[in-house]
Amino acid sequence: MGRSIGNDSTENNEILELSFAFAKRIVSLYKYLREKHNEFVLSKQVLRSGTSIGANVHEAQAALSAKEFIAKLSIASKEARETRYWLRLLIETGYLDGKAKHVLSLMKEIDSINKILTSIILTMQNRT
Repeated sequence: MGRSIGNDSTENNEILELSFAFAKRIVSLYKYLREKHNEFVLSKQVLRSGTSIGANVHEAQAALSAKEFIAKLSIASKEARETRYWLRLLIETGYLDGKAKHVLSLMKEIDSINKILTSIILTMQNRT
């Protein structure tokens, strides 16, 4: 068996922790939207994309090639962009208060996750 490509760089460890913590917040958001707003469609969309980020980041750690590692992180990046879309839609349709601290923090967090993912992907692409 080959060795996994996912390395132990600080940036890599940071994205593992950030994406998992973000997924937990998204699960809480999903529960809130279902319980307080009786919202089932948009909440499911943000749940799927928001938790998929971390799942793909974690899967990337077991990649057997740089190409596979980049592909998994690219999927995570796409999911992060989709999650940002759903969060923005939830704000602009009144389900979330875009000025609330916790909502601003979610938006900042998803932007940070996407910047880190982009940085890791570009670094890996430049190495290959």
